[in-house]
Amino acid sequence: MGFGNPVRSDDAVGCYVIEELRKTKIGEDPNVTLLDMGTSAFEVLFSLKGHDQIIIIDGVINSDDTDGTLFKLPASEVKANIQDDPMVFLHSLKWDQALSYANKIMNDDFPEDNITVYLIAITNTKLEVEMSVEVKSAAERLVNIIVDDIYQNAS
Repeated sequence: MGFGNPVRSDDAVGCYVIEELRKTKIGEDPNVTLLDMGTSAFEVLFSLKGHDQIIIIDGVINSDDTDGTLFKLPASEVKANIQDDPMVFLHSLKWDQALSYANKIMNDDFPEDNITVYLIAITNTKLEVEMSVEVKSAAERLVNIIVDDIYQNAS
């Protein structure tokens, strides 16, 4: 699942990674579902049922790290920080809230210990469609990491 706003510069990074993954062998793999969550895709969460692994990609602001810094959060840390907010607006759904709702939708099928979140440090969320070189480069590195991780785990 990639989150982001494609008209807010570096905030588009999650969507960009999904777009790039579609161009790899993952895009042709019937066992992999690539979901562009954008900024308002609550209904997409129902597509998660039946999946045994969830990978989330998003930009993170205010991390005080250099743009393009890549973070990987393990399932244990993700699980400890899942937010359940009954007042969430559909257009403001973020990955932590998405996981809360996915857990409710999937019930016993929720892969609690098989969730990974990748965050890329960003600072530019101006109204523009181009991403910075640093963030785009990090996104492309992440595409390769995800492809390698998925196919190493499958063998």
